[in-house]
Amino acid sequence: MEVVQVLHMNGGMGETSYANNSLVQQKVIAMTKPITEEAITSLYCSTFPTSLAIADLGCSSGPNTFLAVSEVIKAVHKVSRKLGRQSPEYQVLLNDLPGNDFNTIFRSIQSFRHKLTSELGVGSGPCFFTGVPGSFYGRLFASNTLHFVHSSYSLMWLSQVPDGLEDNKGNIYIASTSPFSVLKAYLEQFQRDFSFFLKCRSEELVTGGRMVLTLLGRKSEDPSSKEGCYIWELMARALSYMVSEGLIEEEKLNTFNIPQYTPCPSEVKAEIAKEGSFIIDRLEVSEVNWNSYDTGFTTSNALNDGGYSVAKCMRAVAEPLLSSHFGEDIIDEVFRRYREIVADCMSKEKTEFINVTVSVTKTSA
Repeated sequence: MEVVQVLHMNGGMGETSYANNSLVQQKVIAMTKPITEEAITSLYCSTFPTSLAIADLGCSSGPNTFLAVSEVIKAVHKVSRKLGRQSPEYQVLLNDLPGNDFNTIFRSIQSFRHKLTSELGVGSGPCFFTGVPGSFYGRLFASNTLHFVHSSYSLMWLSQVPDGLEDNKGNIYIASTSPFSVLKAYLEQFQRDFSFFLKCRSEELVTGGRMVLTLLGRKSEDPSSKEGCYIWELMARALSYMVSEGLIEEEKLNTFNIPQYTPCPSEVKAEIAKEGSFIIDRLEVSEVNWNSYDTGFTTSNALNDGGYSVAKCMRAVAEPLLSSHFGEDIIDEVFRRYREIVADCMSKEKTEFINVTVSVTKTSA
């Protein structure tokens, strides 16, 4: 599986699109807003740049694309007015893999500008947008040009499926039944990827530049704990049932693995220290319920089915990966079964995603 080609969220604005099924991710961006505001305010007040280059890595498409960028601009506008300074210009660089639905983003830019202008009023600096397709596990921008980098729920995705997963039969990710060699292969792939990500960003950020990164992670030091892998274990269960009924070939299941790693805080901290280009300002862990409709959102009883909500969210994320490996014909049936399995699980136990958020500053070269 060529990850760069097949890893993207469902595009468009349809029923199974990421745009309409990303409330969990929206909640996480809102939860980490204070960390983002603190970082961008500190950056702005240390240099007072007349132009700010802001990159959002793994921007996807839909309302969340502009949410973090909007909060950054609002924070800078607020402090610039308070200090009696002219608001800077904003260069907003939106990055994701080439398969991302950039067309939907571009069609939304004008309405975003109008909304932002109405909220901030006269005196807000202009925003210039650029789409940047490509993997963030490599250079994306010119040296010393970025001031602020934001990424939410993207860096747990790996550049490739790790090598050496032949013994992970029946699983599609790290699982409680995975041998140690599988856990080791996933960890080492994450270490290589995250370290290279940091190296690339250190070359692109100005000295004193800031990053706020939120990863789907875990609290436990054990990579096979439920915190990090249970959501995929339940998906593997749905696929296994279909194998037993002859709907999917067993070999297909045994050769499918998710290119993801959910790190614990100590693993994130260790790679930042090892790479050496950044100092950690804050590192925090938070939780959000699997069901995006559990609090803070009003919806119909039909949509308030936790299994339905989670299954739709996961379909928006995982459908391209599953389709490329198993074919499109099985998708509806996979997620019908997955919904039932997830709903049963959620009725019996507490289910939460764990988020690891780190705010860092680039040190002098």
